[in-house]
Formats: sequence, structure tokens, C-alpha cells
Amino acid sequence: MPIFTFPDDASWNDEARAVEFGIEIGDYKGRVSVSRQVFQALLPESPLPERCVEAYHLDRQRFERAAERKIERRQLTPDGNVELTLKDLRDTSG
Repeated sequence: MPIFTFPDDASWNDEARAVEFGIEIGDYKGRVSVSRQVFQALLPESPLPERCVEAYHLDRQRFERAAERKIERRQLTPDGNVELTLKDLRDTSG
């Protein structure tokens, strides 16, 4: 299994309305995006940007595993990044 690295750089992207964090493996350096809509389904309250970033940090391993699965399956965006959906976060198959 490849070794992924996740820099501690999660932040809110106002333009994309998403939490974004980095992912690296070998020479590949990409960004993972999790939209506000995903957090709307995950959180009991309105997903304000600060709360979305906090929710990411509280369940960071889950987001990282979902990003790893998408890269291993070569499910990248046209620009070579990763967008996580609610389905990705619920997918427990390896």
C-alpha cells in the first residue's frame, strides 16, 4: 500500500465553499476538497466555515482514508485533485 502524507494545512476556501487539505505521495502533491454540502449532512448544526474545519480535524483520519481510496482508484478531478462526497466518507470498503 502506498504511503500518503497529509500536511497539517486544512483550511476553508471561500470561493469553493469547502474545506481543503493537502495530500502527497511521491512526486504527487494535490488538494482534497470537501464541500460545505457534505458537512451539512454530517453536522447537526449549520455548517459555518469554522465549524467545518473543526469537524475535519475531529475526524481527520476518516477524511484522509477516503482521499487515499479515491487516489488508489484514480478518481481524480481533471486538474488532478480529489473531491470527497458524502458517499466517499460512508464507503468503508478498502
